[in-house]
Amino acid sequence: MALANEEGFPVVPRGAGTATTGAPLAAKGGLVLSLLRLNRILEINTEDLVAVVEPGVFNGIFKSEVEKRGLFYPPDPASYEFSTLGGNVATCAGGPKGLKYGVTKDYVLGLEVVLAGGEVIFCGRRTMKGVVGYDLVHLFCGSEGTLGIITKIILKLLPKPKASATLAAYFQSVEKAAQGFLELIKEGLLPATAELLDEVTLEAIKGFLNSALPSSTGALVLFEFDGGLKQVEEDLWAGREVLKDFALKIEAAQEATLREKLWKARRQVSPALKKLYPAKVADDVVLPRRLVPRFLKETKKLAQSYKITVACFGHLGDGNIHVNILFDPQITPYDKVENLRAEILGKVLNFAGTISGEHGIGLTKKGYLPQELSPALLSLQKSLKKVFDPKGILNPGKVFP
Repeated sequence: MALANEEGFPVVPRGAGTATTGAPLAAKGGLVLSLLRLNRILEINTEDLVAVVEPGVFNGIFKSEVEKRGLFYPPDPASYEFSTLGGNVATCAGGPKGLKYGVTKDYVLGLEVVLAGGEVIFCGRRTMKGVVGYDLVHLFCGSEGTLGIITKIILKLLPKPKASATLAAYFQSVEKAAQGFLELIKEGLLPATAELLDEVTLEAIKGFLNSALPSSTGALVLFEFDGGLKQVEEDLWAGREVLKDFALKIEAAQEATLREKLWKARRQVSPALKKLYPAKVADDVVLPRRLVPRFLKETKKLAQSYKITVACFGHLGDGNIHVNILFDPQITPYDKVENLRAEILGKVLNFAGTISGEHGIGLTKKGYLPQELSPALLSLQKSLKKVFDPKGILNPGKVFP
């Protein structure tokens, strides 16, 4: 990094390359710095409930090692089997369990970072609390490699829940599914996950499900409850009682094999959608929970007016909806797709939402940043970038338009 800073050539940090917004691409040339061989789990401390890892450790491998010790690392992006912890931190990845447990930044206690000039710093701590100095840890979380290169991560862990079970609820429409979830929350139930799959998504992954879809099914929500055994049983019963007025069919899966089959189907969504159409534009927007039913209804109506297929799925629990525009470039011009996308993102902002919940900005969304952030805020953020990277060599051309 000292050499790069002296000579002024770009450096692009890269993990496993699973990012959906183009963040690890060398858009302006330069050196792509792979971090995959920094892949050691340095410590898992069962008393302090912390772990120390390098950025190239795969999320799934880390989860497995942690669980062997009776502990739990909640952040679980759908790509957890092949995305790295460093990449998860760089994009502040989320996942289904965000409803109850939060996202990656909620588990990052400290970071070792190499700055643009080659200086190595440590920020944060390995204790559960600490307010000494500015919170630079959370500034680096989600910065997409534009402020520094993460080389070591201290993560918070939790005790592993004693039991868990999945409730699969089939609904006539995505709006009905969202209404059912809101009623669940009103009744005081807090599932670990509430994952929505719409009719397009279900068509793509129906072969992975435990049973045939009821006729007229327009949406499926996978609710997972965890905790003590009796608490999970009570939550399953209460969940059924609340949802029976909204759902066409409700199935409970407490046995591990059945649960894994359902969640495997969820993890297959993104690759399965690619089999329906040769191209897609994927966004991950976030809405206030109460507005999710209205947003889903209006988005489907908007897609119909464009005669373009849109799949809506994702983390209903925290309002983080993945909107995938599916199309054939030979039939539908890309300009038409971008016009639809612009209208959808505009609707998100009109509903007091945000244009990205966990994928970051990267290349593909930076043009929309001024629609969400004020000129003063954009200017302040660009000034911060200059403090950390005066010559602009770290992942240039990303995030800011």
